[in-house]
Amino acid sequence: MPPSVAGMLIAEELFLLLRRDDGTPEAWSAQRGYGIAAAAITDLALAGHVTLSDDRDPRVSVLRPGPVGHPALDAAMARLEAGEGKKLSSLVADRQVAVEQQVAAALTADGIVRTEEKRVLGLVPAKYPVLDPGPERRVREHLRAALAGSTPRTEDATLLAILQALGVAPKVLAQEKGTLGRRDLEQRIKEISAEVEAGDAVSRAVPTMNSAIPVVTSDGGGDGGDGGGGD
Repeated sequence: MPPSVAGMLIAEELFLLLRRDDGTPEAWSAQRGYGIAAAAITDLALAGHVTLSDDRDPRVSVLRPGPVGHPALDAAMARLEAGEGKKLSSLVADRQVAVEQQVAAALTADGIVRTEEKRVLGLVPAKYPVLDPGPERRVREHLRAALAGSTPRTEDATLLAILQALGVAPKVLAQEKGTLGRRDLEQRIKEISAEVEAGDAVSRAVPTMNSAIPVVTSDGGGDGGDGGGGD
């Protein structure tokens, strides 16, 4: 598993950042899905299970097939194996890679959030109120330090790139950005993406999130059943 805050996946950290403490979302559902998918792919790249090509829109190749050891990554990995060699932008739009329910279940099992099931025939979505604010607080401390000039973790760079790509960085990081305005925050996140030191696949993945996610959001994304916007 990647060395993240309190042993959490990047996808788990992002899940917490994109929800308020009362469990309601900070960003609309499809956007969250794209972000969770991108985070899960980066988690798998960090763990050495997949790699990305050098293309502008990289293709994701499986290095080590089979279970990973975390239910969310196991589910994402199964989908990546079925879509071997697909482009990152296509996989980001694939709802079966956007393993939000599995992430929520893992955080619930760890006592970090509580799951309030869907109500009224599914018209009222599930909520995930925070029980233990400590993990998200530590993530935000890392992001605050990175934005202020400290050496970023790979996880920090990934989270910041995804938040920027989703267009929610100024809102989600209202406290952590300090005096940085919108343009300065965007520039700082680009700098952090370039600063991060990681394996080749992850070094390519982090800045690519800033281009792959806007592609699918502007196109309306995939339908989730066939892997999104082609291969």
